Amino acid sequence: MFTVLGVIFLVVGIGALGYVAWEYFGTNITANQAMGDKSKNLRDEWDSAPEPEGQTEEAAPEGQTTTASYVPGDAVALLRIPRFGDDYEVPIVAGTDVESLKEGVGWYDASVGPGEIGNFALAGHRITNGEPFAKALELQPGDEVIVETRDAIYTYTMDTSPADLTVEDTETWVLDPVPGKPDETPTKAIITITTCQDLFHSVDRSIGFGTLTETEKK
Repeated sequence: MFTVLGVIFLVVGIGALGYVAWEYFGTNITANQAMGDKSKNLRDEWDSAPEPEGQTEEAAPEGQTTTASYVPGDAVALLRIPRFGDDYEVPIVAGTDVESLKEGVGWYDASVGPGEIGNFALAGHRITNGEPFAKALELQPGDEVIVETRDAIYTYTMDTSPADLTVEDTETWVLDPVPGKPDETPTKAIITITTCQDLFHSVDRSIGFGTLTETEKK
């Protein structure tokens, strides 16, 4: 009896360790491969094809680009953050669902597009699934966040560090066009960086805000 129970506990223990190992190491391997492929494919698309109809700022309703123009998980831009290293570049994908965040940094539904007036809001994992925001809490005011699209390179400058603001995932005011002022009309282009505050699953989110400081047309 004890031998059978011992074997059962051993199998369960090995299975649990295997799951943890996959979550914290295996998902990074597959996600990094997916992100690398998406970045390359996006650059190839920019280089080889004209801009698709319905995915331009001019064609978007009321002059704003939204995730509605894309299939969830579509790569829409490239993100570079110098503080994270010279070789740091990850795709920005439409949507923040579980599957999309396995392949890049997610662009929140209903937030504006890169470079536009309003709140361009992004989400990414600090741990597992490629860990694109593993160093997010190291961002400091003055750090640059660079977003490249087919037509332009937008440079945002961080105003606050994600290490300085923690909210629960239900506090959606951080995604408002003017964060915390739902009735105010935005007059400038900002970026919001969101990620898990803890290294394990929790409802806490670390939030950083930045402002568009430079636009370079390609």
